[in-house]
Amino acid sequence: MGIKVNEKESFFSITTQNTEYQFKADKFGVLKHLWYGEKTECDMEYLLDYPDVGFSGQIYDAADDRTNSIDTMPLEYPCGGIGDFRIPAVRVVHADGSTALDLRYKGYCIKNGKYSIPGLPAVYAEEKKAQTLEITLSDTASDTEVILRYGVLEELDIITRSTEICNKGSSPIFLKEAASLSLDIPFGDWEWIHFQGRHTKERVPERTPLIHGIQESSSSRGMSSHHQNPSFVICSPDCSEQAGKCYGGFFVYSGSFQTRIELDQLNQTRAVMGINPNLFGWKLKGGESFHTPEAVMTYSNEGFSKLSHNFHKVIRENICRGKYKLAERPVLLNNWEATYFDFDADKILKIAENAAALGVDMLVLDDGWFGKRDSDTSGLGDWFVNEKKLSGGLGSLVEKIKALGMKFGLWFEPEMVSEDSELYRTHPDWVIKIPSRKPNRARCQLVLDMSRKDVLENLYDSISAILKSADISYIKWDANRNICDWYSGELSAENQCELPHRYVLGLYELLERLNMDFPDVMIEGCSGGGGRFDAGMLYYCPQIWCSDDTDAFERTEIQYGTSFIYPISAVGSHVSVVPNHQTGRITPFETRAVTAMAGSFGYELDLGKLSEDEKQAVFRQIERFKKYGPLIHNGKYYRLSDPTTENYALWEYVSEDKSEALIHGMVFRTVPNMKRIAIRAAGLSPEGEYMIEGSGEIYSGAALMNGGILLQRTWGDHCPVEIHLIKQGV
Repeated sequence: MGIKVNEKESFFSITTQNTEYQFKADKFGVLKHLWYGEKTECDMEYLLDYPDVGFSGQIYDAADDRTNSIDTMPLEYPCGGIGDFRIPAVRVVHADGSTALDLRYKGYCIKNGKYSIPGLPAVYAEEKKAQTLEITLSDTASDTEVILRYGVLEELDIITRSTEICNKGSSPIFLKEAASLSLDIPFGDWEWIHFQGRHTKERVPERTPLIHGIQESSSSRGMSSHHQNPSFVICSPDCSEQAGKCYGGFFVYSGSFQTRIELDQLNQTRAVMGINPNLFGWKLKGGESFHTPEAVMTYSNEGFSKLSHNFHKVIRENICRGKYKLAERPVLLNNWEATYFDFDADKILKIAENAAALGVDMLVLDDGWFGKRDSDTSGLGDWFVNEKKLSGGLGSLVEKIKALGMKFGLWFEPEMVSEDSELYRTHPDWVIKIPSRKPNRARCQLVLDMSRKDVLENLYDSISAILKSADISYIKWDANRNICDWYSGELSAENQCELPHRYVLGLYELLERLNMDFPDVMIEGCSGGGGRFDAGMLYYCPQIWCSDDTDAFERTEIQYGTSFIYPISAVGSHVSVVPNHQTGRITPFETRAVTAMAGSFGYELDLGKLSEDEKQAVFRQIERFKKYGPLIHNGKYYRLSDPTTENYALWEYVSEDKSEALIHGMVFRTVPNMKRIAIRAAGLSPEGEYMIEGSGEIYSGAALMNGGILLQRTWGDHCPVEIHLIKQGV
């Protein structure tokens, strides 16, 4: 397997199929990072030749060796307070008020299989497919120990990171910062890509050269957020989709996070990722431990496509779970943009009848079916059926929809509560609210304290009662505001800083219980669309509503950025009406379908209001998606253009055996009096011959990847592209 140890030199090498990761403990026990990149089969410490750098001091043990400074050398898990003035991975306050932590190597352990983390989602793998390396570090002056855990998935070029911080003494210590990943890159010129945005414009890649100092991507919103995604890419300036060096990391966590990248005085790069320390603190009593969430990293010297393929595969196969993780997803119709709150059982049934006639597999009833819920100002928290709207109850409606040959899904927003609700009137103490202050309102709702066991029990009982009352196959799990006013009546004053992390732990506990007790129910994550699109949620929900913006043109950019880290099967994407409800833009029906096929695929409209031609188009679109669905979800995904800078958005799916490929996308604007666009395919067999379905034209894979495929001439704006390539002789 991929872990090699030279005990005499305290040298560790983690090798995967295409990469190598090295570190070692020096003669003083300081754990140095040596290398992450291509396989070298060589101890790379020879590259670490440092001068005496002014104002960079030495550990006491180094005596008068001024070249040995923890302020300049690459470190595996840097600590605060002891002379490394760069970004720390861990900071503590001891019982005496001191803040130094000087971790030295104590020992190691190798285990077969992949470690798990108590109460937190993490990559999993068969025992023969993974190994775990544990490195134990001990503070020189206290009873604090730190265990660094590395999960190695050799075939996938994936290394995972998590840390356990242990108080082996009797006096408490306080954690101020506990990162999951720290990566020092001693050499090279690098750029940074993070994925920024806002509600209805999530995960837009922003690529910038590193500046000397610290650059940060973070969320302090209690959720991973629309505004920054818990992921990063560090790449060489010449890195492209198919060539160049890049490192990537993502956080398996759904709360506030922080990624900081520092370019130091010696042009070295350090990346640190973990829980946002501005919303974190943790008291560790004697004998207690704290486990950080998991971070996942990979390296590619074949550009962004290879990096994305590594991440897509590990998320699909080793983070997503349950019967739906690799299964074909049902084509669904969501009623939200068709009705908003204005519906009754007859209207929903009519929408379902129209959908069933066109081949839709599932009807999802969105917000408004429960409590006193005719607008977004009331009813949240009252998870019982509003029988004024749904006369006969939920069970009766579900049975009628099932009789049409369709499955049924339901919207919930369990973490939130309206002040105008029975739940809030009964339990006002259950919300996150500072007793002496008026709370911040967002969408007229407050947030339940998910750290409380009584809140979790109430939510489980309410949700499970609904799931048991009718044959429900799907839940859309929404969360439509961020969190502030952090305070819990269950915590002491000194422990209030623990609430943001305890909230996430409570959310995971509830989702895990529902997953275990209702394994046939698929949960789709959502937070105002893509406000909590992260690998932590994907552990419980195999797909996430990508964005509340359903405009096909806007979605090309949103889904482009999303695809750098997350697989297409995880993306919730629907065809909606025009003019679009978010932008007012009018795009062709076929273009909307092609864009929505880059995901779970479904409709967000009233199919009964379509023309006969449009209804026939829906029937054909669903047929095509079911034909191409296995290729779309299981194939390798390639970005063929950058829609943020080019006049078209094009992407490709290639089967694992390279026997077929599908190119989808749109040309934004027709340019008159101009030659046709030639788009280069990717991932094909160079020596193979491929037929373009529908035209009968046959070209070599080498020609299609180097010369390109000529797109059809376009007419108008936002023209759809669909090209199916079939390898001959298969």
